[in-house]
Amino acid sequence: MKVAIFGTQFYERDYFNKYNIDNTHELTFFNEQLTAETAFLAKSFQAVCVFVTDKIDKNCIEKLAEIGVKLIDLRSAGFNNVDLEAAKNNNIKVVRVPAYSPQAVAEHAVAMILSLNRKTHKAYNQVRENNFSLQKLMGFNVFEKTIGVVGTGKIGRAFCNIMLGFGCKIIAYDIKENESLKQKGVQYKTFHELLSQSDIISIHCPLTPKTNHIFDKKAFDKIKKGAMIINTSRGGIINSEDAIVALKKEQIGYLGLDVYENESNLFFKDLSQTIIQDDVFERLLSFNNVLITPHQAFYTQEAVTEIAKITIKNFTDFEKDLPLENEVIL
Repeated sequence: MKVAIFGTQFYERDYFNKYNIDNTHELTFFNEQLTAETAFLAKSFQAVCVFVTDKIDKNCIEKLAEIGVKLIDLRSAGFNNVDLEAAKNNNIKVVRVPAYSPQAVAEHAVAMILSLNRKTHKAYNQVRENNFSLQKLMGFNVFEKTIGVVGTGKIGRAFCNIMLGFGCKIIAYDIKENESLKQKGVQYKTFHELLSQSDIISIHCPLTPKTNHIFDKKAFDKIKKGAMIINTSRGGIINSEDAIVALKKEQIGYLGLDVYENESNLFFKDLSQTIIQDDVFERLLSFNNVLITPHQAFYTQEAVTEIAKITIKNFTDFEKDLPLENEVIL
């Protein structure tokens, strides 16, 4: 099957080619992101492969349908960037990689907690300049702190298990409670209870209309003053402008972001010689208690391997008219 892979990153070609056994599929890599404006590049392809930064809206999907595309294969777990109703109406199947390495994302969330708390990123830069002072490097014990986990799917569960190992009290919020976590001592609370009781909040829920900007001014006003918030899920879950206000008021004590709601114009690119035009992002960067990483939580050898394997399998299942076990159904 001929597949157009959009928004290709430098590391992806080798992995996709490695697991495209015997060149079963004809893979063509595009640097461009898939949008309504670039959809024409998929002409003569039966499938497109996309990432979270691609914009597959109704207009884009209609253009894909016109040129004969029958499958949209997401090399990610999230699918909030795809208009599923438009895909269904145009007889285009949508598949994804539901789980590639929950541990990768969970471990990155923990790394952000430890970096923000113990200021290891600042200490590293100081020592490189022969500054060995401990001033302004004091942190706190994570042990026995109350950790609020928003979303206890595969990633949220992996995160809970790690933090239980730290000796933390874990409280969680999810529309569906996980019995195995409850048996380990995790307590489910209402969202508002979680906000008011947590010393550290880690976000692991998908981006949906209901979770879009769930962390806004109202939410920030309810958190413990000085609480830490970590987001390795989707940028749109946090209202960035409201977060800036909460940071200025010192209501948010620490903020760790591996995702950002307008990241498609920034992340996965080298903009080191560019003047960033996003004033909200630049303001976030100006805070000394904000740590931003470039959507790298998933980025481990194990995770990228699984993404490539499952994505290729999705192509094969579709081509052979096998059940699509990873289909996203509206």
